[in-house]
Amino acid sequence: MTRISRRRALALGGAGIAAVIAGAAGWVATDGPTARAGGQVPGGSTDEELARPAELVGRDGRLDVELVAAAGVRIAGRETRALGFNGSSPGPTLRVRPGDELAVRMTNHLDQPTNLHTHGLRVSPQGDGDNPFVRIEPGASFDYRFRVPAHHPPGTQWYHPHHHGMVADQLFGGLAGALLVDGGPALPVADDRVLLVTDITLDPDGSVAAVGAMDRMQGREGDLVLVNGQHRPVVPATAGHAQRWRIVNACTSRVFMLRVEGHPLARIAQDGTFLPAPVTDGQAVLAPGNRMDVVVSPVVAGRFRLILDPVDRGNGMMAGSRSGEPVTLATLVVDGPAASAPALPATLPAEPAVAPATARRSTTFQMGMGGPMGGGGQARMTIDGRPFDPDRDDQVVAAGTVEEWTVLNSGPLAHPFHLHIWPFTVVAASDGRPTTGVPQDVVLVPAGGWVRVRIAFTTHTGRSVYHCHILDHEDAGMMATVVVR
Repeated sequence: MTRISRRRALALGGAGIAAVIAGAAGWVATDGPTARAGGQVPGGSTDEELARPAELVGRDGRLDVELVAAAGVRIAGRETRALGFNGSSPGPTLRVRPGDELAVRMTNHLDQPTNLHTHGLRVSPQGDGDNPFVRIEPGASFDYRFRVPAHHPPGTQWYHPHHHGMVADQLFGGLAGALLVDGGPALPVADDRVLLVTDITLDPDGSVAAVGAMDRMQGREGDLVLVNGQHRPVVPATAGHAQRWRIVNACTSRVFMLRVEGHPLARIAQDGTFLPAPVTDGQAVLAPGNRMDVVVSPVVAGRFRLILDPVDRGNGMMAGSRSGEPVTLATLVVDGPAASAPALPATLPAEPAVAPATARRSTTFQMGMGGPMGGGGQARMTIDGRPFDPDRDDQVVAAGTVEEWTVLNSGPLAHPFHLHIWPFTVVAASDGRPTTGVPQDVVLVPAGGWVRVRIAFTTHTGRSVYHCHILDHEDAGMMATVVVR
């Protein structure tokens, strides 16, 4: 990623030095022992309260929204040339209910094509639905109609651009927002918050830093790690009053393990669907695209950091922290006398198990150097030995069937497998991880390993995609089409 060095700053001379130093200060953030060139190591929390993104709520079975993608948003307390929807990053939180129609006019004020993906919504991939093949040119608009099925499970989803070849740059630039399907059981919580996590690297002038070939090959990670567009805000709480946090990993490549100092996290949902029962093990691992709903129950007053621990993504690379050090995301600030929060329900409304598979197939994520798409020392990213071709049908599935897919990873880095429209249940993985038995739409496939998933192609027909959710890898060709008919 392009950064300004001290040598370059000195070369600019005079007033230029002051401008560069003033502009660079605060843009580079790390919890490690040293800052990177051109930046500084910030202190702890800013004590700015965690913001709540604007909410747009459906009424009488419909939500009409206009989303404008453009540069120029406030990031980490400063005006930047980063990207956002409707002038903010993250964009507005969209709230619908099962059976609603979500009508979105998407207007493109970027200097490159874009489109919109409602990640996690189980809606039609055809026409004006969640269609990854739509291309919205600069200055143009497109009218989407997402018809949420009446049986759609309540949960936490999100939205972001998905025009092939430009997804990583646009998400890294700040184009993301939460999308909530309301409903579900009443929980004994005093607050319900969205925590949308992004990362970004900014040049001294506030523009998004350029990304080099090595960053793209490994999957870029930004120097600023943000929650709801803020750097290390505080989350106020009262002892004895639990909070539900809807955590969205909207990073381009970062894999992280979230924990709160001194507090267990009760996981209640993943990827927009409830677990069978709360799971209290104090942490939550999220690959890019994953969502995790947790309940945190503060007991005593104090300040407690929300920490992102790095995760080994293979090849000695500690994804989630370029320095290998934990990252402070925010600080939970608890007031009031010591008290215990009410107990969570013993069971939750998990979806029924998927029927046994009637067909099986495998698909392989591969990465390497050279070749037709990777000459000149660039990375070659493929699925089943072929880079993405939007005009080619890679997997053809009979509508109404349940299939078991083995997703293989022959490379040295873990890859998050994401399938649009049709969620899957993880049956087994080569690393022996425990399975939840409920649907999800992103799963991390270990380096040199595999994950076996069961997919019910029993709802929508049409043509969509599956891909690596390290979005630099997807843009470089690690994506394939799937046709259900």
